[in-house]
Amino acid sequence: MTRVDGRVERGNRTRRLVLRRTVDIASVEGLEALTVGRLAAELELSKSGVFALFGSKQELQLATVREAARIFTERVLRPAAGTPAGVARVWRLCELWLEYSRGRVFPGGCFFYGAMAEFDARSGPVHDAVVRAQRDWSAHVERTIHEARTAGELRADADVPQLAFELVALLETANALSVLHDEETAYRRARVGIAERLRGAAVDGVTLPQVP
Repeated sequence: MTRVDGRVERGNRTRRLVLRRTVDIASVEGLEALTVGRLAAELELSKSGVFALFGSKQELQLATVREAARIFTERVLRPAAGTPAGVARVWRLCELWLEYSRGRVFPGGCFFYGAMAEFDARSGPVHDAVVRAQRDWSAHVERTIHEARTAGELRADADVPQLAFELVALLETANALSVLHDEETAYRRARVGIAERLRGAAVDGVTLPQVP
């Protein structure tokens, strides 16, 4: 039993090692750039060993999307949940997202922005996984805004889906321009836009941090 458990743990460590590399590659070059041969060569593993962990290129791509979602949850969603529900949590969620992009958690910027561009017009399980990730994120933003309205910090007539759409658009545009031009001006512009949009929707007495 000890020998089997040790083999399983070694397999789990190798899987984590491979996935840490795949999310980095995919964020820069796309999910189609992932191959068993490349990963085996770069990580000094056997091709058969890497193949045994995933079984197919498609499963490798799907596992990479799941790993990216796990990292995103740890870096953005979970920390934001520590802020009490309200406008402050919406702001914190956006700030964490911008830092996730600006800090290059994935070297190509937001992993999912790139994956959406790569698979938006395709069909199949990888496309569906990317769609689910995007919908989950949009739904999370809407839910966070809805909670702020329920808490009485946003006007009762605030259009939650529209506000969520606009905030996500500002975040993704900042990410795209920063990666394209290799500069950070777009992050400040996004923060200014998000702050102004939230101020416009907030009830009197709710304050937001000033954007320097």
